[in-house]
Amino acid sequence: MADLLQITETEKGVIFSIRVIPRSSRAGIAGIHGGSLKIRITAPPLEGRANEACISFLADLFRVPKGSVEILGGSKTKNKRVFVAGITKGIVESLISEI
Repeated sequence: MADLLQITETEKGVIFSIRVIPRSSRAGIAGIHGGSLKIRITAPPLEGRANEACISFLADLFRVPKGSVEILGGSKTKNKRVFVAGITKGIVESLISEI
């Protein structure tokens, strides 16, 4: 993998960047680009639906409750910083490498 996902580990979880591709035909990971995890979601970027879809997708991916996923920045843009509680950098890296 040429690009690496840049992950910051804290005592409570991890912080990393995502780039959202809304209105995709299906949800999934589209790779890593510029240090960010590219995520395809089916929801449109209207009325927070894309943000909700991102939170649901990441919660399912990392097997954590939706309340453990928080958008720290970029809620109105395609580039976002997210926090996922209860997981480690190693968990993120192993799940991403499987995809």
